[in-house]
Amino acid sequence: MQRINLLSPRLANQIAAGEVVERPASVVKELLENSLDAGASQLDIDVEQGGVRRIKIRDNGTGIMKDDLSLALSRHATSKIITLDDLEAVRTLGFRGEALASISSVSRMHLTSQAEDESEAWRVEAEGKDMATAVRPASHPQGTTIDVRDLFFNTPARRKFLRTEKTEFAHLEEVVKRLALSRYETGFRLSHNGKQVYDLRPVTDQLHAEHRLATLLGKKFIENSLTLDVEAAGLRLWGWIGLPTFSRSQADLQYFFVNGRVVKDKLVAHAVRQAYRDVLYNGRHPTFVLYLELDPSTVDVNVHPTKHEVRFRDGRLVHDFLFSRIHKAIADVRPESDAAPTGMQETSSNESEITEQSALQLSNRPASSGMDWMRSASSSPSSSDVRGQLDGMRRLSGYAQEYTSQTETVDPETGEVREVAPLSLLGQSEVSAFGQDVDYQAVPPLGFAVAQLHGVYILSESEQGLILVDMHAAHERIVYERMKTAFYQKNISSQPLLVPINIAVSQSEADLVEESSTVFEAFGFRVERTGLESAMVREVPVILIRGDVEGLVRDVISDLSANGISDLMESRANELMASMACHGAIRANRKLTIAEMNSLLRDMEITERSGQCNHGRPTWAHLSMSDLDKLFLRGR
Repeated sequence: MQRINLLSPRLANQIAAGEVVERPASVVKELLENSLDAGASQLDIDVEQGGVRRIKIRDNGTGIMKDDLSLALSRHATSKIITLDDLEAVRTLGFRGEALASISSVSRMHLTSQAEDESEAWRVEAEGKDMATAVRPASHPQGTTIDVRDLFFNTPARRKFLRTEKTEFAHLEEVVKRLALSRYETGFRLSHNGKQVYDLRPVTDQLHAEHRLATLLGKKFIENSLTLDVEAAGLRLWGWIGLPTFSRSQADLQYFFVNGRVVKDKLVAHAVRQAYRDVLYNGRHPTFVLYLELDPSTVDVNVHPTKHEVRFRDGRLVHDFLFSRIHKAIADVRPESDAAPTGMQETSSNESEITEQSALQLSNRPASSGMDWMRSASSSPSSSDVRGQLDGMRRLSGYAQEYTSQTETVDPETGEVREVAPLSLLGQSEVSAFGQDVDYQAVPPLGFAVAQLHGVYILSESEQGLILVDMHAAHERIVYERMKTAFYQKNISSQPLLVPINIAVSQSEADLVEESSTVFEAFGFRVERTGLESAMVREVPVILIRGDVEGLVRDVISDLSANGISDLMESRANELMASMACHGAIRANRKLTIAEMNSLLRDMEITERSGQCNHGRPTWAHLSMSDLDKLFLRGR
């Protein structure tokens, strides 16, 4: 029979360290939070080998008194809470008193501090194998320095699970970034292997706060975001929300803080996602840096070991407040007055898809909907235009063959007649791209185009009746299949750009670009780092030459950051090519000529005939008379 034994302090601390200390980034998080709780206005972080070999953090906070130094390394010893009432209204980042004990049990730690009320500094050491500590005099200004060396030196089973130096430092840098975003009044300096990464000075005004944001998240975020500051029902929400045009393929630029504590809460995520629902398509993620301030007694921060989740006393109130305020801020955005001419106008460079059902729903939204910024009245046909086009459908269909060979169109602004070849939307010969020909003498399965509806659909007539084709989805599938075929045959053709595209990125993203040239080359791109926070696109795949190059490159960088280089190449190549196809496909609200619409229908038929259209949603559907009635009602 197994007897019950009391765990030794060392073993108990090492078990607790499993919850607190996952990797070097966890150590940095706990120590920086303690420094911030101590009122530090300047934090210096020096790390070596991604933090595995050494982590040294120095602050100018209130310090620790001599009599408390040994106690500080004990479990459940803290100055932040005393009674249950204190726990129910926690105002500090840390409060459990487990961090220092857990860290000291799996490393060689030296803690030096001088309290503000003492004239001397003192030092305490712990090396994991022995929990006994000794206090000795030291030289140190007011504040605290904690030096953590050889993390997991006495637990090799856990050390072998650490990743590469670059990966560990990337996690550590993200922790510093989050805390720097939470405390603008505090300065942060981060150095890695003797090289300075960040030098963020304390800020007190909006301009310098935005400069810190630009340093940490990139200038593009500031240029494509709205400021928000609203208050109601004892709640205050302020910060920056990205325009829907600045959406991402990964949720990697989302920071939400509750009373200064960064959280990843399901309730918060759902509220923000719902607020962007009208203006983002499937697979896209919004960007934001938001701060929620409320009474600490109405939020429980003690629901997760790493304190990343919180529980609100009135979750419905918080959810509705977040949703309504963010949704209103987005809905108030209007199209710019200097929009592009309607003939070739495109909407958001980051739109990803419009399904048949969702487009019909969007066309029925009120004028104040958040979709207003994405489309202007001049770029989509009015309901009367649609009705007129459909009224003449029977007459037009008799001349379908004529439309397929249309070679002229009239410029809507100048009235000038210009020549328009029945061009391929991909800029290359489409008819025989898959080695098959189309018989233009007979009526094709997808019929002949007669109208463009709501800037989203192509309406065509076939022998079976009317067909509604989602032009973006159809073109996306064509591009995807061709790119996938070229990729696996290692035959992606690239084209140099006459004017290279300069992209503003963060420093970490620029590092990724520099190290990932082979990934870009595999997909037909040539992207080079040109500065500390900039990259240059010099070549792009021919098949995507007319697509949103900048948005596409940003998505690739986002995927690299979230999944790593090797994982991206081995298991996410198809997903990345699907994203490329989305960016390369024609956008909603782009005016197409009849010739262009028929060219797209023929390309779709060839792709389907080849048997390669096996991903994504349906791109076309037959219309009944009831469907037409609904469509007319939607257009009114």
